[in-house]
Amino acid sequence: MKILVILLVSFSITFSQYEDTGKRGIYFSKKTYSEASIPAFKENRAKLPSPILENNPDYVELYWKAWSLAFDHFKHPPQGSPFVSNYIDEGFSPSIFQWDTIFMLMFARYGHSIFPAIQSLDNFYCRQYENGYICREIQEASGKDYVFIGREHTINPPLFAWAEVESYKVTGDKSRFEAVVPVIKKYAEWLEKYRRKENTKHNLFWNTGLGSGMDNIPLQGSGWADMSSQMVLMYRNLAFMCHEISQNDEATKFEKHADEISERINQFMWNEEDGFYYNVDDNGIQQRVKTVAGFWPMLAGVANQHQAERLLIHLQDPKSFWRTIPFPSLAANEKEYRSDGTYWVGGVWASTNVMIIKGLDQFEKIGDSPTNHTFTEFATEATEKYLDGLYKVYQKTGTLWENYSPDLMMRGSPSQSNFVGWTGCGPIELLIENVIGLHPDGAHNILKWNIARIDRHGIEQLKFGDVTVTVICQKRESVVNPAEVHVITNKPFTLIVSVNGREKKELHIQPGSQKFTVQ
Repeated sequence: MKILVILLVSFSITFSQYEDTGKRGIYFSKKTYSEASIPAFKENRAKLPSPILENNPDYVELYWKAWSLAFDHFKHPPQGSPFVSNYIDEGFSPSIFQWDTIFMLMFARYGHSIFPAIQSLDNFYCRQYENGYICREIQEASGKDYVFIGREHTINPPLFAWAEVESYKVTGDKSRFEAVVPVIKKYAEWLEKYRRKENTKHNLFWNTGLGSGMDNIPLQGSGWADMSSQMVLMYRNLAFMCHEISQNDEATKFEKHADEISERINQFMWNEEDGFYYNVDDNGIQQRVKTVAGFWPMLAGVANQHQAERLLIHLQDPKSFWRTIPFPSLAANEKEYRSDGTYWVGGVWASTNVMIIKGLDQFEKIGDSPTNHTFTEFATEATEKYLDGLYKVYQKTGTLWENYSPDLMMRGSPSQSNFVGWTGCGPIELLIENVIGLHPDGAHNILKWNIARIDRHGIEQLKFGDVTVTVICQKRESVVNPAEVHVITNKPFTLIVSVNGREKKELHIQPGSQKFTVQ
């Protein structure tokens, strides 16, 4: 009888998690689709930001290849679909995926004036359950959830808030925040209730391989370092959005909750001896397998300076993550590592590379010495090594791939071709931000530029906020020479320039054409 009661309770809890009352999208204000055209690449190429890299025409070629593929994946909802917005999709399935879509937005935001890709998230929001649940994969034609092998695998990394804020940083448009905050808050409630295992020592969050987006990665435990860090990232970005729309009490609540989760991550998941974050079991015992999941605490603001420096050692180690094409999903010195990638037991993926590079961007100097390299310099070096690998495979195959081998200078196995898809992140997002060194703030009309190259480089027609700007640094003889910067802009903005990581100089740029010399 006792066993029967336990089974009935378990069934009731499981059913309630995924109960579809038929009330979908009630927390999202957009209810119907409004017709909008789909832009073509050929007609819009001249409107996109155009990078200049005198010494790396290969990167520029890869950049335009990525955009040409991306335009093939801008779509209308199918006839009869309950979707409410045009969207970008990954192109290999009749479904949309949370994980894929969110990372596609990281590069697509640089073409926001042509196609507002952030609206792709509307089609997840409008299919949210009354209890807050949002399935990781939703069929485009019907709007029905697609469940591959079980509902427990249908929660993807909770990154909606991060994507909304990252889009805002380029567009400067916070008009979405009022509409999306109620959706993400309700989703957070569901995650708090159903993605914490009861009666654990750590009280952190769990996922599965498929749910985490890293299908066959050899991870286990009831506390996952990536999922728990992603919850912190979600709350920090929810707090940011709430501040922007004057919900300050809510923002304070989310910031406090993010801090509490961070404390538990560092208490239970950080291993000082190894200098790494691990998953934990019910009793808080660490599962010591080194995967890319262990780097999420940098991006989420969980790791402090010391912990970030320890994690950097692993990223720089050729025996673990610093491979021919960085960074493999599983450290090369783990026994299950495969040099062909074999999906997530070694494969190099755009999503986790973006996470690592953007995590490095949260930190500055390594150690106290002014002669030490910076996290920024390593992020640039890693990006260039990654792009070098992508370009060499592109030369062989004529296209971009879903994932790559870390060692064999080839596509991963298995791997989808013509994949943009998130692979556009490297040639577009990371090229602009970590090779050219530009970081726009469209909300405040600020452009930060770390000038580290000596060739003629920059970008034409970069759009952020209501500014359209061309910024070009002329060729220098060496890194110690001053930088001559040419600027053409339609609107006033603030340009904050540092040369090779030295002291920042703030320039107030007026409409028109100007030249500056920066020491």
